[in-house]
Amino acid sequence: MNKILFIFSGVLLTLFSCDRKSEKDVVLNFYKKGKFNGTVLIVKEGKVMCDTALGYKNLEEKIPLTKETPFCIASITKPFTAVGIMLLQQENLLSYDDKASHYISDLPAYAQNVSIRQLLNHTSGLADYEKVLTTNHKITNEDVLDFLKKQSGLRFPSGSQFEYSNSGYIVLGQIIETLSGQSYSQFMQSRIFIPLKMQHSFVYDANIIPPSDRAKAYDAKKRPDDYNLLTTGDGSIYSTPGDLYTFDQALRKHRVLNEQNSRIMYELPILKNGKSGEYGFGWFVSGNTAMHTGGVNGFRCLIWRDLKSNTNIIALTNQGDAFPVYEFLNAEQKVLRGGN
Repeated sequence: MNKILFIFSGVLLTLFSCDRKSEKDVVLNFYKKGKFNGTVLIVKEGKVMCDTALGYKNLEEKIPLTKETPFCIASITKPFTAVGIMLLQQENLLSYDDKASHYISDLPAYAQNVSIRQLLNHTSGLADYEKVLTTNHKITNEDVLDFLKKQSGLRFPSGSQFEYSNSGYIVLGQIIETLSGQSYSQFMQSRIFIPLKMQHSFVYDANIIPPSDRAKAYDAKKRPDDYNLLTTGDGSIYSTPGDLYTFDQALRKHRVLNEQNSRIMYELPILKNGKSGEYGFGWFVSGNTAMHTGGVNGFRCLIWRDLKSNTNIIALTNQGDAFPVYEFLNAEQKVLRGGN
C-alpha cells in the first residue's frame, strides 16, 4: 500500500511539475500567437531563466534574429542619459539643482529656471515634442529646441507635478555634449559602452552608418516601420538584452556610479501636493523595483529590475504594437513568483 501511495505521489509530482509554466514557455506562447518577434533575457536572483531569440530581424529576407542583434531601445535610452549626467556630477562639472539654461543658452525665456533635477525626473513642465512635432524630414535636437521656443510657456510650474517629457531628455543630452566636449554618441561609447564591454550597443545619429546586423522594424501587420529619428538623449540607442543586463549589473555593483548616486538615482521627488512623483533619475520606481519601457516606430521594449533580488525581465521586439508589453510583463512576473 505504501509503495502504491509513493508511486501515485510521484506521478502527481510529475504532472504538477510539467504543468508549471517556465519563463521561456511564456515567451513561446506570445511568439506562437504572433504577439512577439524579438529577443528576451530573464534572470531570477542572478540565475538565467530564459535567454532566447525568436523570429526575424529582416522579414523580407527571412534573416533570423540572434541574441546579438541590436534593437532600438527607444526610451530605455533615458537611463543612459541620466547616468551620463550623473557621471558629470561626480566630476563636479554640474549640480543637479543648477539651471539647465546655465549650460544651454538658447532655451526659451520661460524655461530659464528649469533645473537639471527637474529634467531628470520629468517635473520640468517642458512640453513633450513627440506627439506634436511632425515634419517631412528626420527630426533632430535642433528641431526640438525650435519647437520649445514656439511654445507659450511651461505646461505647469517646474517641480509641481509629473509629466513625461522627451523634450527634457533631449536638453539633458545637449548638456552632456556641452560639458564633455563630445557628441552624445562619443560620450556614451567612451564612458559607458566601451568600459562595460557593451559590444552590441551604439547611438543612432546623423553621423553613424548603422550596422547591417541591426533589427529592422515593422508594424503589427508586418509592414516596414523602421526607426527614422535623429534626436539624441531621449531615445536614440540600439542595444541587446545581454548588453542591457551588463548595464544593470554595473549599476548594482557601482561600476559606473558611486554609492551616493546609485541611491539618488531611485529617489522620487516630492511634488507640490505633497505626494511622491513616480520617476527618479531615468527610471520609473515603485518600491524595490525600477523599470522602463520604450516604443518608437516598430520597436517596443521593456526592462524591469528587482533591485533587491538581482532579478530582471528584458524584452526587445521589432514588430510594433503586436507586442502587448504590460501583458507580457505581468505574465512573466507571475511565473517568477511561482504561479502558472
